[in-house]
Amino acid sequence: MPPTLASLVQHSALNLTVRAGEDRLQTPVRWVHASELADPVPYMEGGELLLITATTLDADDPEAMRRYVRRLVGAGVVGLGFAIGVNYEDVPEALVEAAREAGLPLLGVPRRTPFLAISKAVSAALAADQYRAVTAGFEAQRELTRAALAEGPAALLARLAAHVDGWAALYDASGAVVAAAPEWAARRAARLTGEVERLRERPAPASAVVGVSGDALDEASGGAEDRVELQSLGTGRRVRGALAVGTGAALGTAERYAVHSAIALLTLTTERSRALQAAEQRLGSAVLRMLLSGQPDHARAVAGDLYGGLLDAPFRLLVAESAESAESVKPANPAKPVPDPESDHPLQLFAEALEAAAARAGEAVLAVPDGEERLMALAVDGGAVATACEGYARREAEEAGVVIGLSAPTGPIAAAGAYKQAEQALSVARRRGRALVEHEELAAGSILPLLADDAVRAFADGMLRALYEHDAKGRGDLVASLRAWLSRHGQWDAAAADLGVHRHTLRYRMRRVEEILGRSLDDPDVRMELWLALKTTASPVPSTE
Repeated sequence: MPPTLASLVQHSALNLTVRAGEDRLQTPVRWVHASELADPVPYMEGGELLLITATTLDADDPEAMRRYVRRLVGAGVVGLGFAIGVNYEDVPEALVEAAREAGLPLLGVPRRTPFLAISKAVSAALAADQYRAVTAGFEAQRELTRAALAEGPAALLARLAAHVDGWAALYDASGAVVAAAPEWAARRAARLTGEVERLRERPAPASAVVGVSGDALDEASGGAEDRVELQSLGTGRRVRGALAVGTGAALGTAERYAVHSAIALLTLTTERSRALQAAEQRLGSAVLRMLLSGQPDHARAVAGDLYGGLLDAPFRLLVAESAESAESVKPANPAKPVPDPESDHPLQLFAEALEAAAARAGEAVLAVPDGEERLMALAVDGGAVATACEGYARREAEEAGVVIGLSAPTGPIAAAGAYKQAEQALSVARRRGRALVEHEELAAGSILPLLADDAVRAFADGMLRALYEHDAKGRGDLVASLRAWLSRHGQWDAAAADLGVHRHTLRYRMRRVEEILGRSLDDPDVRMELWLALKTTASPVPSTE
């Protein structure tokens, strides 16, 4: 610990005596300064022990001493040392009373003790304290390193929390709490996710100091507020995670050494090297290419333990595309590189969200690029990654500029079909302006919403325009007659009854439809196209006349 006034009083070579402020001798001393100025305050920083001989002071004037002492206390001076036997045979009573009133420790310095000896004693104590802090920091570094290598981040956090006499928590790139120590700290750490998100938006390395207090269910808090230091993790521009360290007071030198060591170790465990990341990308691309080409056994052999568990369970295949992409359909090519991992590319953020969900749940996920504007991934059906994908779409995908198509549950043998399903779902998602579409929605719903785009409407309008124009001139009701006849599958009597006309009248109208359109209603393709056109067209086409 740093030197205190008490340790100086107990120093056998200094022979200091206490004249006032006996109850404040445990105050640390940052430095020793000697000054004979009537007002030395402008030259004080706070935390000093001021030594004087009172050469320029009227130390017998009570009012002058009260003003002098109050100025020193206001400047943060922690103690006053008075040289006895130099200008005064003893410490003047006016100064003693002023120090007592202000609560300022006052020490008598005998003539045989030079001020320099006190300065040397404080300097030596500060150096020894710094050495102890550095030594403790290195020991903490060794202990944290052993914990990280042998047991992982959770054990490292436990050792760190013990070193700082507080708590520690690790967050992933999304701001979710990955681990905390002690266990009760997880609740407190969870209330800082907003602060972690703000830290994530700043270029790395980044740090912040915030306050957090426990709630009614947090018995360990005792109602007191913690001082929490947040530190980003990662070696690049992007924040890959964050470390929170909560304590009751500011960190000391030894504690700060321990925190910096933890940051370095956690960065090594959370930040994979570019070479390793690229290797995993290539492996994942190879596995996916084998699956799509109908070689599931080879895919399993190449994946090994890395993705093997994923390929043994029903999985979903998803295709995510940047909303800024100009092309709506691209061929699968998972060999191309992903965007720069240090960028804020929407697909990169989406991939990080999937990987973070997989890490928290202990699941495997295979996510590889499909060009610069698309991402393909395999995720366990019903697992945390698939759930995170749906949650990401609901909360962020539209703003982040990502559109997602999700296949039905499948297995390695049917991976190629799952890719087609995801492609179809992605196409529908784009047309409908939605962030996520699952293939099951297409199979269970009507085909008509799939045709709800401008090109199909234009085709329908063009096909029926002549009939609408005919009816608009008051020459009959061909459109309604055609709709009734088609809805009754060409049954003349039933359709005529629906319209309230004779069946011969209906036959005449259908001949007029054929004449106007130049198409035969005996052709099933023509009947199908007309029915879809009628279902697609929401309102009559306006007349051009």
